Parts: sequence; structure tokens; C-alpha cells
Amino acid sequence: VDCRAVVENILRRASEANGVHVYPTGAITKGMNGEELSEMGDMLAAGAVAFTDDGRCLMNANVLRGALEYARNFDALVMQHGEDMNLSAGGQIFEGLYSTKHGMAGIPAVAESSIVARDVQLCEFTGSRYHAQHVSVKESVEAIRQARRRGVRVTAEVTPHHFTLSDAAMTDYDTNYKMKPPLVSDEHIRALKKGLKDGTIDCIATDHAPHAEIDKLVEFDQASFGIIGLQTALPLSLALVREGVLEPAQLIEKMSVNPARILGIPGGSLAIDEPADITIIDPDIEWEFTAEEILSKSRNTPFVGWHFTGRAEMTIIDGKIVYKR
Repeated sequence: VDCRAVVENILRRASEANGVHVYPTGAITKGMNGEELSEMGDMLAAGAVAFTDDGRCLMNANVLRGALEYARNFDALVMQHGEDMNLSAGGQIFEGLYSTKHGMAGIPAVAESSIVARDVQLCEFTGSRYHAQHVSVKESVEAIRQARRRGVRVTAEVTPHHFTLSDAAMTDYDTNYKMKPPLVSDEHIRALKKGLKDGTIDCIATDHAPHAEIDKLVEFDQASFGIIGLQTALPLSLALVREGVLEPAQLIEKMSVNPARILGIPGGSLAIDEPADITIIDPDIEWEFTAEEILSKSRNTPFVGWHFTGRAEMTIIDGKIVYKR
């Protein structure tokens, strides 16, 4: 999404679908090639809410500096998938004990943390707004924590699968456990939970990545990275409340209030005159996530067969029920 026409087309199609609200993000660079900046101002005017090259990390620091300075003119948000593509090249799972045991090329923690550290410094230098997407390692969390203490305008998110599953789960070469960032070791999971608890990490985001079966039912090194996460995000996150990592109100902040605030979009509130966009949750219902339960067209998830507590029972958009169990 690197020009005004595509943003407008997405919003037009979303209005015709008449479901949930859709807020497009624009690409930082044209064609997401990491070289030439896109027309951010034009896309903002058309309705884009932030800018990211999605799973392609912007490796050129000078281009990122230019993007941050351009975005600063509009107080726009730049979001980044932190991955040094040279350090991660050929990697399949997290570099550590289990990559060695399985004889797979690993992706080291520093592939993410070095980019996050660089980006945070550029954010501080330019005075811009920056959001670290799907943070997964302790060094990234600490870099963000220290930057926020200095007043740097940086925010961050983590995914439910990264604070739920470790690299130990990858025992039988199941490609549904293959994702980027890769599943990490327990010490990093503890750091993610601490970051959620103390406010270093603002959001829980799904990183929903649907793939066709043909993209996953292949050799591990040929399979696509990514899993679906929309339906499992809430029950996996509710587990943090039962663990005592988050209070219920904090969970609502991570999944609703903070994302709306960071993106500058309506919602995240039950105040009068705010949009009546509401999810009704039963936090205590016990259920099994089966293949038949999946509402996505894709099935690439490691959570089939899991028994969950809590789920969304109803979704209300603009005061109208659009989903009900």
C-alpha cells in the first residue's frame, strides 16, 4: 500500500463489506523495496493511520532517518519489524539449544535487538514517533524500557504466541510453529511478560498471518513464516490475567485502549459519543479450539486441540451486532 489510490480503494471496499472498521497502514518505501520513500502525506490524507514495510525490515538507516523526519512533519507513526536480514539469513527457528538439537539454521536474538536499538536511537535523534512491532527478545524490551525513561517517543507490541510458546514446543518439525520473529526461549518470555506488566510493552497484537495449506505442508525450510492469531489472541491473553501478570483493566488497555491511542483512531472507550465498538467477553467459559472452530479461511495455527478459558461472545460495531456465537 504505497500510494493514495490503494488506500482509497481499501477504504472503499471496507465500507462496502460493512463489517468491522478497517484502518490501512501505508508502506514506508515504494514497493517496500527499502530505497525510495513513499508519499506518506498523501496517504495520510487518504486515511492511512501509520507506516510500515510490514515483514521487510528497513535495513538502510539513512532511509529510515528520512522516513522518521518526513513522518514527524505530520506527527505520523512509523512502525518497524525488527530483523537484521543479514544476521537472520537462512534461519528457520530461534538460535539456541533447540536449533542445535534439530540441526536447523538459527535466527539469533541480536538479529532483532540490534535493529530495535538502532531504531530507538534514530527515533530519539529525530524526535519522531516509532512503534516496535512484535518484540520477542529481552534485549529489545530493555532497549525500549531505557528509551522510554529518557522520554523517547517509542511504543511496542508483543504477540500472544510469543508469550505463550517457547522454542521447546518445536519438537516434530511442525511448520505451524514457524514464524518471524521465531519462538524464543523461556528467559525471553519472562522478559516479555515483565515488559507487559510494567508498561514497557503497550499492546498485544495478533500478527495474524494467514497462509494457504500449500505454503505450510512442505519441508520446514521451504514453509512460509507466520500463523493465524485472531481467534486465539483473547484466550491466550486472558491467561496472563489468571497468572497474575496483568490485571483485567490492563489487558483491556493492551488490546483496545492503547492501540487506539497510538494509532490515533476512534474507539478504546465506553464514553458517551464515542463509537459503540464493543466486544462482549465471557472470561470463564471453557472450550476446545478445533479445526471446525476456525473462522479464517486459513488453518495455519499450532493451537488446534488446545483447551482455552475465555472467549469473545459478541462483537458490536457502531452499535450493531456483527458477530454472535
